[in-house]
Amino acid sequence: MRIYTRGGDEGKTSVIGGRRKKHDQRIVAYGSIDEVNSFVARARHSVAKKSEFHKLESELLVIQHELFDCGSDLATVKDDPTYKVTERNAAQLEEWIDHWTSLSPKIERFILPGGSEASADLHVCRTETRRAEREVAALADIETIHMPVLAYMNRLSDYFFTVARFVNHSLDVADIPYERSAIVFKD
Repeated sequence: MRIYTRGGDEGKTSVIGGRRKKHDQRIVAYGSIDEVNSFVARARHSVAKKSEFHKLESELLVIQHELFDCGSDLATVKDDPTYKVTERNAAQLEEWIDHWTSLSPKIERFILPGGSEASADLHVCRTETRRAEREVAALADIETIHMPVLAYMNRLSDYFFTVARFVNHSLDVADIPYERSAIVFKD
């Protein structure tokens, strides 16, 4: 099997149900999700260095598969599509967020990204997810999309924020509060 097809040599690519220009907002949206997936791979590698993060590493692998599902759903433009992402995917993220939050110290103010290497990698995942979410939202403004993908991306950035904090706490690395932040997180 050849990897190259030459089909995109003139600036178009295939989607499920047709072809689009490579700079089409749909391609940009799912391409951004693909980029997030690569950053998640990096974060998975970082957390795998510590055995106490086995559960987190497993969740990150699930997320990588779900990001492929998100991209697949966005790449589908045919009539009567079958989608992979459901509301349950975002609900699962909420359960994981609640779990990791319960194991982390209370937070009142914004924090700077960073701390440990693994936490920094997870913060990169968070910011890249926010960027991809903006691209998906821009697509939703001009075309019909499968909306559970947008909800999933929104929840996913919250997940990365939460696990970045948990990782720092577990490694006894303090989060650094943004020094000019008001109290923004309240019970």
